[in-house]
Amino acid sequence: MKGLCNKKIGIAATRRAEQIATLVQKNNAIPAIFSIQGEQVLDEAICVENISCLLSEPFDLIILTTGIGVESLERVAQSQNCDADFIQKLGRTTLAVRGSKTLHWLKKHAISPTFISQDGTMEDLISTLAHADEQGKRVYIQAYNQDDEWLQAALEHLGYSVYLAKPYYYRQPEAEILTALKAAIIDQSLDAVIFTSKKQVQNLFQSLSNEEQKQVVAAFHKLVLAAAVGKVTAQELKNYHIQNVFYPTKPKMGRMVIEMNRYYEQHVVS
Repeated sequence: MKGLCNKKIGIAATRRAEQIATLVQKNNAIPAIFSIQGEQVLDEAICVENISCLLSEPFDLIILTTGIGVESLERVAQSQNCDADFIQKLGRTTLAVRGSKTLHWLKKHAISPTFISQDGTMEDLISTLAHADEQGKRVYIQAYNQDDEWLQAALEHLGYSVYLAKPYYYRQPEAEILTALKAAIIDQSLDAVIFTSKKQVQNLFQSLSNEEQKQVVAAFHKLVLAAAVGKVTAQELKNYHIQNVFYPTKPKMGRMVIEMNRYYEQHVVS
């Protein structure tokens, strides 16, 4: 397949950016990394507090939102010599989870959740919980500093009493990198931009003026392809009025690049 041959592909990811760049190069395209994810920084003291609360107080429901978040809680529990108690608490409490990595972590510990987001979104999980007989009960949420306020408000609206565990704080991406990506899109010097999370999309658009947003959207409707790793990120691009969004049939990095190759073979960009 030669669809990506000599195409210049922007990569908005931070984590696994080099891996994606290697996949792009193997398909004879030219990668350009613009790491605009920002950084989730673990706050050890808050994490210890979150673990202490989980183990010492009663909860009817525990919501796990990310694999990396629950792994961090486990790691801090190990440092406090209470990891066995942590695993046991999860095992005997009703669990609601989203994300394949979260499910993989639970499987590793032989824990089965009661509620699972079928499409990997928090919206789907909230919809499931809205029809569950858990309302009015106390819920512990392992959050990841994305949509935390919305998630808490949505659960409280359903009648839950919410404890929000926030083991991370967020560090914004560098302004210079955001500016460079903006310019590359508006100038249409990139053939495509790969986004691997909706946070990257939000960071880009929230850094733009109203006029710059119009220019970026126009570029994505012309020569620059907006590419997302999965439907959640694709939907965030559509939320910013980008109609033509490419995403693979399964949210995998390798599949995304392979299917992008096919996409370019099947579509003539004029």
